[in-house]
Amino acid sequence: MSVPLSAARFRHALTAEGLRVAEVAGWETHNRNSKGPWGPVHGVMVHHTGTSGADSTVQLCYDGRPDLPGPLCHGVITKDGTVHLVGCGRANHAGLGDGDVLRAVIAEKRLPPDNEADTDGNCFFYGFECENLGDGKDPWPPAQLEAVEKAAAALCRAHGWTERSVIGHLEWQPGKVDPRGFTMHWLRERIGDRLK
Repeated sequence: MSVPLSAARFRHALTAEGLRVAEVAGWETHNRNSKGPWGPVHGVMVHHTGTSGADSTVQLCYDGRPDLPGPLCHGVITKDGTVHLVGCGRANHAGLGDGDVLRAVIAEKRLPPDNEADTDGNCFFYGFECENLGDGKDPWPPAQLEAVEKAAAALCRAHGWTERSVIGHLEWQPGKVDPRGFTMHWLRERIGDRLK
């Protein structure tokens, strides 16, 4: 069981991993904690945004949408590899997913198929939204992929987790396809190498 990192420790974990961090004003207290618990945390979830344009993407993830209030994640990773901090605490990113997947993440074992949506993931996962259209054609620049790897590894390092604590939204919630453009197996291998 892991207690969520404070805003200061979250920022420090990312910068200590060598990431370039930008802070959106008020991110340290921007959350959805009034809607449910935040923690214990068990892992990191990676998404793509389905958008383009760094500034508008960051603003969307901070503000949310009419049907889904922000923050929509904890950090937005833009194409240039910058991690924009938009929230600290419960965020609307994971939604309902498979409790069997959560148990596998906690045990750091191979993930089962996600065939149920019976567990609130917003309570248990840090979330990174990555600027990408998610159409399978929009490129993932090397700087962005390296930042995704470093951001996930930073939180694993801070909590003493292995790469098996990092999942994609598509591995959590039936019907989701994100992140699209690389495989989570490939990303976990890179994270594992970084954590050695």
